[in-house]
Amino acid sequence: MILTPERRYADRLGEFTDRHAFLVDLSTVLALMGCAAYGGSLTLPGTNPPDRDEAATVLMVVSCLALLKHRAYPRTGVVVTTLCTVVAVTFGYLVTPLLLAPVMAALYWLAASTDPRTTRAYGVTTIVAVIVAAVFADSMNHLSLLLRTIGPFFWLMLPLAAGRGTQVRRAYLASVQARAEHAERTREEEARLRVTEERVRIARELHDVVAHHMALANAQAGTAAHLARTHPEQTRKILTDLTGTTSSALRELKAALGLLRDDGERPGPAGLEPSPGLSRLPELVSACESAGLRVTVTTEGEPQPLSPGVDLTAYRIVQEALTNVSKHAADDDAHVCLAYTGSRLLITVTNEGAGKPEAGTGRGFGLVGMRERAKSIGGELCAGPRPQGGFEVTTALPLSPAARPVEGTTPA
Repeated sequence: MILTPERRYADRLGEFTDRHAFLVDLSTVLALMGCAAYGGSLTLPGTNPPDRDEAATVLMVVSCLALLKHRAYPRTGVVVTTLCTVVAVTFGYLVTPLLLAPVMAALYWLAASTDPRTTRAYGVTTIVAVIVAAVFADSMNHLSLLLRTIGPFFWLMLPLAAGRGTQVRRAYLASVQARAEHAERTREEEARLRVTEERVRIARELHDVVAHHMALANAQAGTAAHLARTHPEQTRKILTDLTGTTSSALRELKAALGLLRDDGERPGPAGLEPSPGLSRLPELVSACESAGLRVTVTTEGEPQPLSPGVDLTAYRIVQEALTNVSKHAADDDAHVCLAYTGSRLLITVTNEGAGKPEAGTGRGFGLVGMRERAKSIGGELCAGPRPQGGFEVTTALPLSPAARPVEGTTPA
């Protein structure tokens, strides 16, 4: 909201009034007393002022003092000032805006602080009472009936309209402030949501990199230790593959950490490979076989081009599924089936063996990460034991992401 000089002054005046409410009310009441006293001395040409100065003074003082409590009792202030004004007009005092100043102030504060229904009820009653008193007052005999009625009507309608306008302005400013606070909270919630989503994505990437390569390296090291004495040549080959596995893990981990340190202003390091996809599936199968896991891959249907996000998701799901087989399955055989059907890619990773006794409960982050990856591009994933034994992971991915923007191409 743009603050104009007039609005800034109004806001400062409002703040000053809130801090020094009694002093402001007292100054206002004294000013109203002066206006009422001066208004009581006014008469029409050719008429004599009433001889009840003391009574008029008492009435004006009482009506003005009642306004000191207008913030807490606006209705009482209107009733008292109306009665005092009607009595003063009945005594023969001329109805002028100065004489009506206390009741006009009371009507303004009533309209500014109460609901429209209350304002109408008290406002109409006050206007009718003052007009009736003016019509039958001796001081108004020299004026026509129209002037005796239309003058008080407009003078008393003015504070009602002004008070209603003040109330509308306050409501408008309150709504603007509420919208601004809501927008601020929404921005903060959106920022927190984006941070949370990014943390989940980074955690998923690091899990896929670390869990797969560490599990594969552990399996390769165990196989090499088992064959060290009886098959030295095969052991040497496995150790060579282990070096490649750890090197690949370091490269992917370095790339992931590099993305975390990238502030978007400096160009990223050169020489980084694009995100892995199904084109690197033979390398994944070869690495798994070096760890003692036999993997067969079959393709059904005509292979279709995949978007980078879907390609990365498909590769990571197969990678995590094979990692789970190497860690938790007693059987060393796994089958991967890629079926291109219409606009979707169906991936099935099957292991027919039972789980290892030391596999534990399986409450890790692998299955959660696979489901999150599939859901992020509009796909579905199911994982669980097979009725005939073993474990199966099945996912259906669209050839192009449908649910949300893909994560993009990340270095590997």
